[in-house]
Amino acid sequence: MLKPPYTRYDQLFVYNFDRIELGEINDPDLIGTWIEDETAILFFHREKKALMAEICSITGAEIIYEAQLDYRDWEAGLDITSFRVGPLAISPLWEEAEEADPAEHLLPIRLDPSVIFGSGFHATTRLCLEVLCDLYGDQPDQFQQVIDLGCGTGLLSIGAAKLGAATVQAIDNNPFACQVALRNRELNSCEQIVTVEQRDLRTDLPDTQVDLVIANLYKGLLVDFFNNPNFWQARYYLISGFIPSMEEELLAALPMQQLKLIDRRQSDNWRLWLLANQRSETPAKTDPQP
Repeated sequence: MLKPPYTRYDQLFVYNFDRIELGEINDPDLIGTWIEDETAILFFHREKKALMAEICSITGAEIIYEAQLDYRDWEAGLDITSFRVGPLAISPLWEEAEEADPAEHLLPIRLDPSVIFGSGFHATTRLCLEVLCDLYGDQPDQFQQVIDLGCGTGLLSIGAAKLGAATVQAIDNNPFACQVALRNRELNSCEQIVTVEQRDLRTDLPDTQVDLVIANLYKGLLVDFFNNPNFWQARYYLISGFIPSMEEELLAALPMQQLKLIDRRQSDNWRLWLLANQRSETPAKTDPQP
């Protein structure tokens, strides 16, 4: 995350260790520590060879990968800048935020994207934001309780809160993602609406008896969810994170006797579905796209 004196991301110095037990790391240039598959990936604003050597000496850990890269390259060659989706005006911390405008129904969001998925520039995140704006624009009272599975930066959770959700559970198994989501929740004064929780969704699925479940995830995890009856307790599902070649397998895993596909969208070869439980009496209104 951004901490003084840093006001934006420029160069990233990345060190991937073969274990997660590295001790406490208090360094002013540390962006954060990403834990994945029993390895720790440390991100810094500056080169840290001496500190890395010290950590290896004390803990016995080994560096299995290290790199220096431009932040733009980390974000797939994109400049992270301000953008709008419907009434949502999203601005990274290094750009001036737009002011809330009741006349335009403008809803500003301040975002520290860090090195976590969910800056808003990936097609699936943008598709989810678009559908959220449509849902809350048509029937805001229908989507008061929301769960965001794999929340990343928390952008979708904050978007739902800004649009009118009463409660949003933002859940991610990555502790660093949860830290970033908590920071973004604070930046947008959503503490009373959005809760952030670290949880391994593969083994510990939350109670999904809510109005809307957002699942912008990878295919393997989606298939696991689709085959779990406890996943299908919500009224509506916003599903994304897959490309057309994955659709056949995902469709085969859906309990279609229980569900209705009410919207299907595509952007940059990524797909999104909006599904309704058949027990839902009032279908959500959106503009289905081919």
